[in-house]
Amino acid sequence: MIWLGIDTSHTPLSVAIVKDEQVLAEYKSSMKTTHSIGTMPAIEELMEKANIKPNEIEAIAVAKGPGSYTGVRIGVTIGKTLAWTLNVPIYAVSSLHVLAENAPYFQGAVCSIMDARRGNVFAGIYSNGEVVKEAHMSLVDLLSTLESLGQPVLFVGMDVTIHWEQIKEVLGGKVQRVNAAFDLPSAAVLIEMAKKVEPSEVHTVVPEYLRITEAEANWMKEQKKNGN
Repeated sequence: MIWLGIDTSHTPLSVAIVKDEQVLAEYKSSMKTTHSIGTMPAIEELMEKANIKPNEIEAIAVAKGPGSYTGVRIGVTIGKTLAWTLNVPIYAVSSLHVLAENAPYFQGAVCSIMDARRGNVFAGIYSNGEVVKEAHMSLVDLLSTLESLGQPVLFVGMDVTIHWEQIKEVLGGKVQRVNAAFDLPSAAVLIEMAKKVEPSEVHTVVPEYLRITEAEANWMKEQKKNGN
């Protein structure tokens, strides 16, 4: 079975083609480029290098978020469009969980994060392969939750650097971070995770932001102020 995997949920871009159990080709970049411009050319280049034609793709795996509103939307839209056009199943997987699977054998809690600004993060906590929590929360609340687990903690994600000093200050000797090579999402890993879940109806796949947009928040504030 030939799979195409797409992850545009944050700054990094990752695309992969997997045939059965073999990774034919994978592209990763942490350059700050516009995914709406770079994703399809990356897919086309990868397919050419792997000598795969579009009608040979049999399944699509896409990272559904959370992350950048625009980035998540682009990946999901491209995945849905290709799945519909090629008439193949689509599988949606948590972007945070994809990151965490870069460290599948760690004995303790694995925490993947993406910066959400203003002292907040998108965070996933996983222990023994199980999801403990995935949420948009303050870094303070995240560190309190991790401290309460009483386990060693391994952090994954390129945005760990932004918060690393505060993380070490709270968790001390219980905390580690992965090598920088594993801070980027892998579309090949995304595909392996997609194989373990049920496919989605293409029209029902939507981004999972884990928080409302700023425009929605402002609208709600305005409605509350007006007594609605």
